[in-house]
Amino acid sequence: MLSFIKEFYDFLKERKKYWLIPIILVLGFFGILIVLSQGSAVAPFIYTIF
Repeated sequence: MLSFIKEFYDFLKERKKYWLIPIILVLGFFGILIVLSQGSAVAPFIYTIF
């Protein structure tokens, strides 16, 4: 997994695609938020955001 992240970062650096980094971070944050809130009482409030 770590090699994938390093290779992806090298790709972004080489192709000058720095604008993709914030998009990937936000998508990752939302993915983690959804996974962590599946079994909690906060889940109904999280789903109203989407």
